[in-house]
Amino acid sequence: MNNNLEHKRNKNDKIIPFTLVKYFTLTSFLLMFLGTISLSTFHTHLVRNIILEKSKDYTKALVENLNHQIMVLFILPIYIDGGIVQLIKKKQYERMDKIVRSTLHSFETEILNIYDLNNVVSYSFNQEMIGKEVSVGQGYKKALKGQMISNMVQEGSFLRQLIRYPEHAKITTFAPLRIEIPASRLKGPIIGVIEIEQDVSEDYHKIFKLQILVILTTTMVMVILFFILRQIVKKGESIIIEKNIERFRLKEELDRARHLSSIGEMTAIISHEIKNPLGIIRSTAEHLNKKFTTKNQPSKFTEIIIEESTRMNNIINDFLSFSKPPELSLKPSDINSILLKNINYLKYELDKNNCVIHTFFDSKIPDILIDENQIYQTFLNIIINSMQAMPEGGEITIKTRLDKKDVIIEFEDTGSGIPEDIIYKVKDPFFTTKNEGSGLGLGIVEKTVKDHKGSVYIDNTIENGARISIIIPVNAGEK
Repeated sequence: MNNNLEHKRNKNDKIIPFTLVKYFTLTSFLLMFLGTISLSTFHTHLVRNIILEKSKDYTKALVENLNHQIMVLFILPIYIDGGIVQLIKKKQYERMDKIVRSTLHSFETEILNIYDLNNVVSYSFNQEMIGKEVSVGQGYKKALKGQMISNMVQEGSFLRQLIRYPEHAKITTFAPLRIEIPASRLKGPIIGVIEIEQDVSEDYHKIFKLQILVILTTTMVMVILFFILRQIVKKGESIIIEKNIERFRLKEELDRARHLSSIGEMTAIISHEIKNPLGIIRSTAEHLNKKFTTKNQPSKFTEIIIEESTRMNNIINDFLSFSKPPELSLKPSDINSILLKNINYLKYELDKNNCVIHTFFDSKIPDILIDENQIYQTFLNIIINSMQAMPEGGEITIKTRLDKKDVIIEFEDTGSGIPEDIIYKVKDPFFTTKNEGSGLGLGIVEKTVKDHKGSVYIDNTIENGARISIIIPVNAGEK
């Protein structure tokens, strides 16, 4: 609640935020997130390649098994019976179809075509294609040369293709159909080409869902880590700000102490030099005034001299109190009793100025070691200030309460309050908005309270009146 410090803080001209760390935190999160997405995409691509390679291996084993089954269970029995392979005949087609489907029953095969050496369909799941010549491209030609070729075909919209989530994904394989040579590892001559088309859409969809799951899980973990890191950064930032505030507060107090020390030395010298001749002037004026009064010739000039010299003497006393405060005379004292003494002493002035005092005292406040005279003068200065802030009269509320190890005393008035642009200056020496006074009143108040290890805070109430809060530790007098 240090108003001077709060003013500087609001202007943001001396506190350097934790900008670099914030930037590093956000940048790190974005880089880690992008890295996770890239790694997930790479892994998905790797899995797709593994699926393609495994499909090729399965297809190779499938073709070899199918080639063996066709030779053993279809072609050889026909030749042994002296027949000719003519799959256009219903009986041969049904026998061939039964052999092929029993071989492929555990594989998701959508299309299977067997071509002769003239690119004519000898067998197909679609019986209507048998006997037709079909243009099948490079795969067929390479199979005639003894190579097995597999290609991935993806179908779907451009967006699906972009995110690698095709509506349909198929692997088309062309492999040579050979005559098997019994009891030999030698490859027999090529008598045709087998075309197999497998649907791997479900595998692709599973991979895509796995990829999404990985991304979502990683993103969730990253978000949690980000918020944890953000909390750490915010904590670090608050610590840095607090240390900056403390550093500037200490620097301000040091500068203020140096300034007050210089002022104190100067005022002590000046006050001492002025006080003696001022006393002579005042006593001479009082003597002359008595003579004029005795002769029934009162003089207004001597009365003015006495009044003004008294006022100047009070100002000099303020200077001396501020520059060289007396030693503390500590003894257990009741804060509430001191305030009641203040109120009783000022009762005439309060009534004269139409000021009403409301008190709310905490009876649980213990006696504390303080200099009763200095604290009495401190409270007196504050109440007088409140009266002067309400020239048309008003209300002054005084509250006391015990807050753990502190005694809090609050003074509130119903005046016009303190303008925000000068509220942080009101405790500075010689600062005043009044036509009279030294401007040292609140400075002396703060100095006295600090001598008691306490603090003074000044702000405005919600109703726009001024509020002065004094906090004095219960153990203020302990060393």
